[in-house]
Amino acid sequence: MTRPTVSATRKRTAKTADKRVAKPPRAGARRAARGGDPVAPDFDLTPVVGANLHRLRSLHGLSLERLARLSGVSRAMLGQIELRQSTPTINVIWKIARALNVSFSALIAEPSAGRVKVLAAARARTMTSGDGKFSSRALFPTDEPRKVEFYELRLGAGASERGEPHPPGTVENLVVSAGAVEVRVGDEMHPLASGDAIQFEADLPHEYRNPSDRPAVLYLVMTYA
Repeated sequence: MTRPTVSATRKRTAKTADKRVAKPPRAGARRAARGGDPVAPDFDLTPVVGANLHRLRSLHGLSLERLARLSGVSRAMLGQIELRQSTPTINVIWKIARALNVSFSALIAEPSAGRVKVLAAARARTMTSGDGKFSSRALFPTDEPRKVEFYELRLGAGASERGEPHPPGTVENLVVSAGAVEVRVGDEMHPLASGDAIQFEADLPHEYRNPSDRPAVLYLVMTYA
């Protein structure tokens, strides 16, 4: 996740196709375009990511300048994220996570208590691309970093999603629940029909494509070394 929010998020206006951690519309304001699912109450990841970034950067003893060089994210952007003034895109979160050598969930984790956790669909954390054609919903508690993460991915008709190489040892295991997709790993393309699964080492560039005229639903298990 690619590598690995709230379902039914508002489509953001963006100058690029960069992916953003979406903020949901207010409860009852409207219904989502996809499937008429109910809209969840407001839930903003901006303060969570900002607090985690500051904590992890301090833990690693990194200045903003040093982290900017390691991650390729500008010092100004890192500062805005820490100050809760900017919501980072999915790609930016991945860049920071790789530079800090932590999992994606380490940056979106929010402390919680209890041995049993129900993940209500109406309060799920969903990350949506700028064009709204790709979404990734976390199907695991994001209260702490994890070695294994579970996601529901949705690809609109004709859509594609490219993934940057993950740290060595990261493995993606993907199953197609509905529709058909093509998964490119490195230079190899693998067509998958509904019910097909694929596992691959995700330290190579990879891409999910939906060549059909119908939406596709996939489930992804990501395992970190």
